[in-house]
Amino acid sequence: MDSLGLCILLMVLCFQWTTAPAAEEITWTYTGLVGQTEWSEYFPDCAGNAQSPVEVVTTQTKYDPSLLPLTPLGYSQHGNKPFAMYNNGHTAVIELPEWMGLGGLPWLYTAVQMHLHWGSGGPSHGGGEHTVNEMSADAELHVVHYNSELYPNMSKAMTQSDGLAVLGILIVTGEETNLAFNNILNYLGRIRHADQKVFIPAFDVQTLLPEDLGRYFRYNGSLTTPPCHQSVTWTLFNERIQISPAQLLKLETILYSSKAEDPDRMLLQDNYRTTQPLNHRVVFASFSAESGRELTSGEVTAIVIGVMCGCVGLAVIIRFIVKTIRFFTLLHRESVVLGRPSQ
Repeated sequence: MDSLGLCILLMVLCFQWTTAPAAEEITWTYTGLVGQTEWSEYFPDCAGNAQSPVEVVTTQTKYDPSLLPLTPLGYSQHGNKPFAMYNNGHTAVIELPEWMGLGGLPWLYTAVQMHLHWGSGGPSHGGGEHTVNEMSADAELHVVHYNSELYPNMSKAMTQSDGLAVLGILIVTGEETNLAFNNILNYLGRIRHADQKVFIPAFDVQTLLPEDLGRYFRYNGSLTTPPCHQSVTWTLFNERIQISPAQLLKLETILYSSKAEDPDRMLLQDNYRTTQPLNHRVVFASFSAESGRELTSGEVTAIVIGVMCGCVGLAVIIRFIVKTIRFFTLLHRESVVLGRPSQ
């Protein structure tokens, strides 16, 4: 190759090196040019065989009696120092102090942050990431921890197979306002745009969790956003948390994925990843499928109606039997009277 050709080749390679963006510089989204269907092109781990979230089929889970109730450490010891909350363009992130952690796992995990995922259509239109028996939630809270026994920080741990532990809390709508979630929702208006940050009063993080921490699903998976590292031990609680329709509406409509200086505002909605194939992974349960199955409101109504109908039917049968016995008793007495000889 002559000197001119070599020069041209070097110029082309230099151009490619300087123009190809690094993965961490890519602005990903849930839809659009770098939407979740294209994540794997820029973040190879997103095409892995142990991705999250997943669909949990309770009858296909494996009961593991060694799965003990989780122990939140320091969740209620919030102190006086405020929490930092910011809009990263994908969700609202609340940073957690390092004295918060998680027990009940093979290693000690230190809390890092928590964040939310939600939809756009209101109640019963989806927004949570994990699904259970094909039922989706309206939103989902994730509390992220890193393995502080084996790794010095979150950045190092997130690339290791045993590096992270994430709690998944499914959120549905109910009639009453969830006062605990107001500790977050009441301040979202101060971080409406991407890159905005606010300090909020510290609060008891454990009030965001289900009361029953002993019934959950466990599996090995990944981060649900790029770079999708397959480093997460997932704990998905069986009990769902309720918020009011007004609280869900605020969550779905108050934040923007765009920056304050951007000319076009873009609502931050539908920030949830679709469920990924299990690929022969096993989802373990801390309770048996029979005892862990929750009845839907329709099933409860059907059972109540069935019991009521059964009681009514039983009452009718008993009344019929009593009347029949009385009839034959009276008939027997009349036959005895008629059969007596006259005096």
